[in-house]
Amino acid sequence: MSWLAKLFSKKEPELAPASLSPLKVDMHSHLIPGIDDGARNMDESIAMLAKFESLGYEKVITTPHIMGDFFKNNPEIINNGLKEVQTTAKQLGLKIQIEAAAEYYYDDSLTQRLQNDEKLLSFNDGYLLFEFPLNTRPDNIQNLIFEFQSRNYKPVLAHCERYSWMEGNLDEVREWRNLGVNIQVNYNSLLGHYGPTITSFARSIVEEELVDFLASDCHRMEHLMSMEEGLTKPIVHMALALPLKNASLNN
Repeated sequence: MSWLAKLFSKKEPELAPASLSPLKVDMHSHLIPGIDDGARNMDESIAMLAKFESLGYEKVITTPHIMGDFFKNNPEIINNGLKEVQTTAKQLGLKIQIEAAAEYYYDDSLTQRLQNDEKLLSFNDGYLLFEFPLNTRPDNIQNLIFEFQSRNYKPVLAHCERYSWMEGNLDEVREWRNLGVNIQVNYNSLLGHYGPTITSFARSIVEEELVDFLASDCHRMEHLMSMEEGLTKPIVHMALALPLKNASLNN
């Protein structure tokens, strides 16, 4: 067993359960049924939305993948799916607000969209969620950030802690923030969901106060159940005490 595995296998002290209600908004999830690797049907979508509501969230901005080779979504597909989810949720009495943007994968299709000056699906006055390949450093990262910002988007890097090619480099996280990139960390990364190396990096980002958004990246109900179970963890209390931007999206 590696030293990291040993570290996170130790019993951590527990605190009184924290409340997620101050976050108000989750801005990274996959709840529109059948269009990516998230909810498979409307029953799953509604069950997850009900759980978000019970955890104290007031709004969910769901963000389906747009990825050239795998998830060929577009604004029409996403917005039509959103309307169906909104209608069903209202009929069933849910009070939580549901909006949609997208999670853009940095590939040739995104580059082409930018070259064509297509309007991208952003949220709350221009926040744009994007992701890199998990295991291979992409080229021209600074140029991509410039392209976003030149079009008045405010880039949000999804699950910053999960990119293995970063090798836990906090200086690079600081550099991106200095360039105007918002850093999003997955809640469950703090709890070991993706393995000890990612957990260590996620916790370091929180401890150094380099995180702007804490999000669920929810694909399945198990993600929300894990979040609820983690409310007693000191690292969750620490993250929730930071000046996160989630609540500012509740307008």
